[in-house]
Amino acid sequence: MAIAPSTASIPSQNKAWLYYEYGNAVDVLKLDTNVPVLEVKDDQVLIKVVAAALNPIDSKRMLGHSKMLFDQKFTGKEPKTTQYEVRSRRTFHSVKTVPGYDLAGVVVKVGSQVKNFKEGDEVYGEINENGLDNPKQFGSLAEYSAVEEELLALKPKNLSFVEAASLPMAIETAYEGLERTEFSAGNLSLFWEENFENLPEKFDVVYDTVGQCGRAVKAVKEGGHVVTIIGPVTPPATIFVLTSKGSILEKLNPYWLGR
Repeated sequence: MAIAPSTASIPSQNKAWLYYEYGNAVDVLKLDTNVPVLEVKDDQVLIKVVAAALNPIDSKRMLGHSKMLFDQKFTGKEPKTTQYEVRSRRTFHSVKTVPGYDLAGVVVKVGSQVKNFKEGDEVYGEINENGLDNPKQFGSLAEYSAVEEELLALKPKNLSFVEAASLPMAIETAYEGLERTEFSAGNLSLFWEENFENLPEKFDVVYDTVGQCGRAVKAVKEGGHVVTIIGPVTPPATIFVLTSKGSILEKLNPYWLGR
């Protein structure tokens, strides 16, 4: 069990992995031992990070591709840039980035408007509400992270911090995608099978997470649903961008407790 430090013992500096320029992780990712601990906003909690997870989007951001990821999401086209070229798109940060979207840890400080958490609570979550369109400059690969209350849930007691940190982005994407398909009991669903579009049996739901929307629509029944998280979109499929919500994790907590 992790023990939360008292507010008085929270340091002003902490260790964090970060990069100041775009490139491969082995070349640009460095451990900095003097990164300022973030100030907690009214709707945030400060978390002493016990475990953090990396996702494919972290690698794309580090390579500089995330400048164009939002547009790629809907067109399916790879970014046409020279290697590690920086392009200003939306609100992506260009320098001094701490990677990491997922974490699990212990609350050590709460903002004035926080209602559901207190110091000492063990929590987990995906720290970006809109991680594709507007990711935070300071992610979860640090000793401390400031996170909005609404993005977090209490960590199930039977999950380790490492297990909990591995879940949020993946499980929220899976859950929200299935919710968009209007999936219900009795539906026949397809996630992946080789040459699935040629199967004689057609499906109520196809959830495309690998960018094969054109094939997916051939495998769905008339009136069925295809949802994709990667463009381009082939009608009648729909695409969605994950909005992180702690409430999704709360809904799923009973399943982890009953495993």
